[in-house]
Amino acid sequence: MLSHLRNALPSQSLPRWARSLTQATLAQPVQYPYFIPRNTNGNLPVYTDIRNGGTRFLVTIHNVDGKADLLAKDLADSLFESGSREASRIKIEITRSRNLVITGGRWKNQVVEWLMKKGF
Repeated sequence: MLSHLRNALPSQSLPRWARSLTQATLAQPVQYPYFIPRNTNGNLPVYTDIRNGGTRFLVTIHNVDGKADLLAKDLADSLFESGSREASRIKIEITRSRNLVITGGRWKNQVVEWLMKKGF
């Protein structure tokens, strides 16, 4: 719709808010070798699983399309600052070639925030 407006009218005749929207839509999205589709509720498929009587916390990311090993590497490298305690504790395992299991702490909120910053 905005591209139709942009083509129909010169940019000077568009209102300021429409000019900023057309400029924002021209930006190219970042392409990753992996994709995480949202579930039917519109949320990211990141879940918490507590096992062993509450002593083991797992964070799982379901239905990774593409190269899950590159997603695991990106998560391990950039979720926490290198050299921090959390970075040394994080362990990521790929299960059934489409799911990631992250062990070592209660990091669901950090993982969801990281994915949203990446544009998923």
